[in-house]
Amino acid sequence: MTDQTAIAVRNLSVAYGPHTVVQDVTFEVAPGTVYALLGRNGAGKSSIIRSLLGQRRASRGEVRLLGLDPWTRRAELMARVGVVPEVPDFPPELSARRIASFFAGLYPCWDAAGFGQRLRRFGVPDGRPTGRLSRGQRAQLSLSLALSHAPELLVLDDPTLGLDAVARRELFDELIGELADRGTTVFVTTHDLAGIEGIADRVGMLHGGRLIVDEEVESLKARHRRRTGLRAVPVAVGESVQPREEAERAAHDEAEVMTLEEIFVELADDGKEAAR
Repeated sequence: MTDQTAIAVRNLSVAYGPHTVVQDVTFEVAPGTVYALLGRNGAGKSSIIRSLLGQRRASRGEVRLLGLDPWTRRAELMARVGVVPEVPDFPPELSARRIASFFAGLYPCWDAAGFGQRLRRFGVPDGRPTGRLSRGQRAQLSLSLALSHAPELLVLDDPTLGLDAVARRELFDELIGELADRGTTVFVTTHDLAGIEGIADRVGMLHGGRLIVDEEVESLKARHRRRTGLRAVPVAVGESVQPREEAERAAHDEAEVMTLEEIFVELADDGKEAAR
């Protein structure tokens, strides 16, 4: 672990009683990058998030956010970290305006004007009780709150879960704008692989509590291609057979790039087979 990492996880294991849900996971997130952690339900994503935020102590291994231990320095870190939970838990009778007023008292650098601008872009009414907001509006409110104290690190736990296509696009657009303006480091778990594919710099994939992939997105996509009906080329008698390396290169050139979702499905299936 170095001062050059926004998040550093080393040999992390998380257990609930006798049941281990995260096993020996190691990865790092560089400052100013977007790291997407992917995995099926029950793969261990939320347990890693809880460990990162100091809500769950590691059973084994180390976790550092911005160089600090979140278990012992949680209050200090939360002043520098923005969090968007999977399900925003707002008091249903409070409006966005009243919630923002509370947040403003916690953060000396609170940007009230920026918060209001985000709500207007999203079309979230600031005077309506949050219990009467749609799920998409509550997610957009949560992101607006998380960004309004200029966090160094943004942690999002499946922020688009249950949102319609328009709300997902608006949320990701806002996130892209934030990255362009400030270069905020982002750690996100998500099932929306199509939405995150154009944003993430690096991706981790969990299967059965273990990290089976930790790689830059472009490198991962370069290694996984879909074959597109390759045809054998006849070789005349006496001619030399094309070297294997050249044949593999030619096959790779004729293959289509797979989407991140297709790669994830393929690797998840491989993980199931390996576990049998």
